Amino acid sequence: MFVVSFKSSKKKLAVLAAAGIVLVGALIWAGVSGMAEPTANVSGINYSAATNDERVNFISQFGWEIDTDPIEVEEVLIPNEFTDVYKNYNEIQKKQKLDLEKYKGMRVKRWTYAVKNYPGYENKDGVIRANILVYDGRVIGGDVCSVELDGFMHGFEKPTQSAPVTQTPETQQTTG
Repeated sequence: MFVVSFKSSKKKLAVLAAAGIVLVGALIWAGVSGMAEPTANVSGINYSAATNDERVNFISQFGWEIDTDPIEVEEVLIPNEFTDVYKNYNEIQKKQKLDLEKYKGMRVKRWTYAVKNYPGYENKDGVIRANILVYDGRVIGGDVCSVELDGFMHGFEKPTQSAPVTQTPETQQTTG
């Protein structure tokens, strides 16, 4: 058995109590700051996506009108090592202040919605889609894309003209 004894005065106890409070406060602060949000909240965008209403509201923040029922919901495994395709996709994410690097090896959900108001595609149902990647009720990535053969893909921002903002590398190779 191990016994420790010491003499203490009220002054020593007060110092120890204060040190303990500072230590607990530092541990709490370190824990909270270490639990960074899975996405950056830049320019007032709400990244909550735990419910369908929140997912629809997220996409709507960028000016998109969508069918409120998803076309597809799928579990996706973010690979531990990014291929060129994932590296290119993550570049789109980084341009929107998101990054899939910290989700390597994790399972996320991809929600796909039909976009109804893409410039130049208003009368082409089902051609333009918005995909959002959700982890722990928060958007961590996604895109707006065309499912046409010579389609395109870009971030959530709505283009001001009917031409796509960014084409996929595969499209650039076949058209360029």
